[in-house]
Amino acid sequence: MSYLFDIIIFIIGSAVGSFLNVVIFRLEKEDIVKKRSHCPLCGRVLAWHDLIPILSFIVLRGRCRNCREKISWQYPLVEAATGALFVAIFNFQIADQIDLIYRFFIISCCVVIFVYDLRHYIIPDKVLFPAVIISLIYRLFEVSGLKAGHLLGIGSWRLEILYPYLLSAIAAAAFFLFLALATRGRGMGMGDVKLTFFMGLVLGWPGILFALFSAFFSGAAAGLVLIALKRKTMKSQIPFGPFLVFGTLAALFWGQFLSAWLGFLALCG
Repeated sequence: MSYLFDIIIFIIGSAVGSFLNVVIFRLEKEDIVKKRSHCPLCGRVLAWHDLIPILSFIVLRGRCRNCREKISWQYPLVEAATGALFVAIFNFQIADQIDLIYRFFIISCCVVIFVYDLRHYIIPDKVLFPAVIISLIYRLFEVSGLKAGHLLGIGSWRLEILYPYLLSAIAAAAFFLFLALATRGRGMGMGDVKLTFFMGLVLGWPGILFALFSAFFSGAAAGLVLIALKRKTMKSQIPFGPFLVFGTLAALFWGQFLSAWLGFLALCG
């Protein structure tokens, strides 16, 4: 039965991934909701059977039915990745349905930011700002008691729950703001500053520390590989947003394990 649920969640996630592809491609130039799905090359409106996540790409052999031009591999990759991440989140230790929906939302935002920054070297505010607002609302739900089904009095709000997330967001953003100012935008940009604020709200402490360590380590490793393959040079610009997203996902899935492990080491020491 668990496999059946996984299949259903994967189908839902891949369908969400299909919509995220639309968001990524239309974010700056086209209306995301009102305009029907169409081939970006010939402009033909796509029929429903050409919009089935992953499967349509395979059936069409990666080409538009009308103009026969190649369809970007981004479409099936984003659909498959989103589906897989949704399944992983679904099988993770989730507190309740609100928490599950929130994590699905976070995953969706991370996918858009990852791909968009990789393509355009820009972290889109149109995705990041709503993500920050939703994360703040979610944390306020936690401290107010509404998430548990009842509203606490203002004086009874459990603000100690909020502090690790808010302080992590401010500290991470301040650190990256310092890097952006010190490098005059050549090392880190303001988009990275805003993204780390969002990460702090999602991960709290010590999750944000694990996420930033993972981001810097993976970014350095990828840079060395690209230089070794002569795809980049020491002076080349590499977007850091995808590595921050990787760090966020790593902390979401493995952060609790790391915290438990570090706590065990501290007790043993």
